[in-house]
Amino acid sequence: MKKHIPNTLTCCNLICGCIATCAGFHGQFMTAFLFIIFGAVFDFFDGFVARLLGVSGPMGVELDSLADVITFGLAPASMIFTLFTTVYYPEAMYSPFWFKVMPFTAFLMPAFAALRLAKFNIDPSQHDGFIGLPTPACALFWSALISSSTKYLNSPMFNAPFLFAFVLVFCLLMVSKVPMFKLKFDNFSTRTPGNKTKFLFLGVAAVSLIAAAIFGATGGHVVRYMSRVLAGLIGFYIILSVVVMYRKVLKS
Repeated sequence: MKKHIPNTLTCCNLICGCIATCAGFHGQFMTAFLFIIFGAVFDFFDGFVARLLGVSGPMGVELDSLADVITFGLAPASMIFTLFTTVYYPEAMYSPFWFKVMPFTAFLMPAFAALRLAKFNIDPSQHDGFIGLPTPACALFWSALISSSTKYLNSPMFNAPFLFAFVLVFCLLMVSKVPMFKLKFDNFSTRTPGNKTKFLFLGVAAVSLIAAAIFGATGGHVVRYMSRVLAGLIGFYIILSVVVMYRKVLKS
């Protein structure tokens, strides 16, 4: 019986992804964002429970990847697809052709997410850290950004070419060879390689989220402020990983 518990949690992740996808296509961005978060929680606990119960196996690995393609690939893509239908188009692109074509570029996201997950499954070197941007981080960035900043994204300050460029950057980050740290500690010594970076990130994250909660509470927009901070933290995570990579390159 216990061997089915992790797979059940993975299926819950998949169902959350399906709900988020449906919500994204209907422009219900906050609902989509929340169900992507729920999916991420299930994604964390399915692996944790599998290791705890000692029932890890190849079927669980494959099922987890299939669920992740939906929750962290297709679900954010559905939000981006809908955003492309409302985003500002510059005069040079103001034609029915671009209105019809550009939304479908959002589906680059699940394609690259699938490539990322396939690479992860066959790469044993990604035990202590990630190579490329993890799919949950990519999905949380986009869902948090779109759900909290729709007004700005639909303004003339932003436009369809910018949106496409950002989509392409994140797709390439997922399959890049940029090493990105895991928030996993073997010990809490600052002398352990990588721990200072993790402590720095967690410190910034804690301060930022607390500040967002306080400022959000005063204006009655706690979720919106927290969402924006989450998107910013994922951006900070990417920048910090790149900086650490180049520091190692310069030292070698």
